[in-house]
Amino acid sequence: MSKKKDKNALKTQFSALKNLPEFFKLVWETNKSMTIGNILLRIVKASIPLLILYVGKEIIDEIIRLVDATDKSWSYLWILIGIELGLAVFSDLINRVIILLDSLLGDLFSNKTSVQLIKHAATLDLYQFENPDFYDKLERARRQTTGRTVLMTQVLAQFQDVITILFLGIGLVAFNPWLILILFVAVLPSFLGETHFNQRTYSLTRSWTPERRELDYLRYIGASDETAKEVKIFSLADFLAQRFKELSDKYYFANRKIAVKRALWGSALSSIGTISYYGAYIFIISQTVSGLITIGTLTFLAGSFERMRNMLQSIMTRFSKIAEGSLYLQDMFDFFAIKPTIVSGEKNLMIPQPIQEGFTFENVGFKYPNSEMWAIRNLNFHLKKGEKLALVGENGAGKTTLVKLLARLYKPTEGRILLDGKDLESYNLGDLRQNIGIIFQDYIRFQMKASENIAIGNIENRIELDIIKDAAKKSLADTVIDNLPDEYNQVLGKRFADGVELSGGQWQKIALGRAYMRDAQLLILDEPTSALDARAEHEVFLRFADLIAGKSAVLISHRFSTVRMADRILFLENGQLKELGSHEELVAQNGKYAELFHLQAQGYLD
Repeated sequence: MSKKKDKNALKTQFSALKNLPEFFKLVWETNKSMTIGNILLRIVKASIPLLILYVGKEIIDEIIRLVDATDKSWSYLWILIGIELGLAVFSDLINRVIILLDSLLGDLFSNKTSVQLIKHAATLDLYQFENPDFYDKLERARRQTTGRTVLMTQVLAQFQDVITILFLGIGLVAFNPWLILILFVAVLPSFLGETHFNQRTYSLTRSWTPERRELDYLRYIGASDETAKEVKIFSLADFLAQRFKELSDKYYFANRKIAVKRALWGSALSSIGTISYYGAYIFIISQTVSGLITIGTLTFLAGSFERMRNMLQSIMTRFSKIAEGSLYLQDMFDFFAIKPTIVSGEKNLMIPQPIQEGFTFENVGFKYPNSEMWAIRNLNFHLKKGEKLALVGENGAGKTTLVKLLARLYKPTEGRILLDGKDLESYNLGDLRQNIGIIFQDYIRFQMKASENIAIGNIENRIELDIIKDAAKKSLADTVIDNLPDEYNQVLGKRFADGVELSGGQWQKIALGRAYMRDAQLLILDEPTSALDARAEHEVFLRFADLIAGKSAVLISHRFSTVRMADRILFLENGQLKELGSHEELVAQNGKYAELFHLQAQGYLD
């Protein structure tokens, strides 16, 4: 092993300990009384080993005295035995309470950090979730919310053992200070070895985060209700299994290499500690044979030395684990340190009630991070108050990107978007989102009750059944829900017991209900009716137009029979505005819109 590498590993692990104060601040905030109680009980328990060893010494000396005594009075011996028994029972009782507090506090901490992770993730920008590096950080942070509760127990156990060693060390120092030095010689080599290999294990685990995400993904798609049809029909089982095996084997062999070296070096280094211990043991025995100490003192010193050796070994090993855990803990803090770029403006303006002029795009351009291609460029148009605007264009033209910019899910790379003449970025973000209702084509099928699935659109009204039923009626979701066994209390999807799966068209009606849940001034439908046939989609949009009279709306659809109902149609091509006008105006222009319209119309005739 390289001395330079060992030094760097030790430095890294000591550096990682800086995360512990922030970690225990979170533990303290989780439950103050449990934290205090846990610490106090550990202090009490830390003193018991010394007391038990001392009482044991007295018992042995008393037994030897009774062997040679003419007066066989056993009373003091029974008292000592009773005290030792009481200490043992008391120690066991305290230990069980500590384990209970560790478990309860650990669960609370895991719950607290999981809630924080969910809330913090919701504040971050959408584009960040589309970045693989960000996903690696999110995955590591997610693992730490459940995996770091062990760290709390380890640190508290370390604190307890250190106090115990201080008590036991007093006895050894009083007899011979050199025994303490021998102790450190016994445990230090093993500690350095553990430190080195913990660092290498952490480095391997961290560097393999993308691959572990891929393994989780392969495991999921290989055994999931959502992918079962494709896996069966395309006979993907062998392909997925083989791909999983190849990747998991690579990780196994990389980890095995470290594990084997760790075992070999660990055996060699721990033997140094064993030899040192027996050297000290021989020294204590020679002192006893020479009559310098009693047999009771021999057992006390030997027991103290053995306990201190084991505890120091445990402390050194646990230190490596704590340092390793602190390194992983950094992953969670790194995630919480990520800040969104899309936030409420300094002016924190509230959205006008009602909107007077509408939304204006001025030379808006957008390209995704780490991409040189423009998704949208030089976009100029005005969405008037109460206007129904349809977005048309081939796949990849920038339609969904445009509506995400409108909802401030993305921030323009260049140009600006105005609302009633003021920059959209100057408004309160939460108020803006509250005034925009949007249903994407890739809406989520929540495995929840039907009422909750619709209430997603305005979750604060999740218990207002009248509002939910009204939204369901407007979206025609009531025709689906009324036929379910438990109607609005029916769990949708097959993931949970008694759940009912819906067809694609039925799910879309449920999703559309979310748009009607919110009393928004701007409603956006991004192809949420693609699973419906042309006639059903036409009926939905016709109904949609009637129900949102006076409000602005943006509609995205590939069916021209639907978009022609809009007041104006914006045709996008390669992220740029190609044509803008009513259906009749665009057909009269005989441009790209007219060409595609006639092609689709011909398709229906054919």
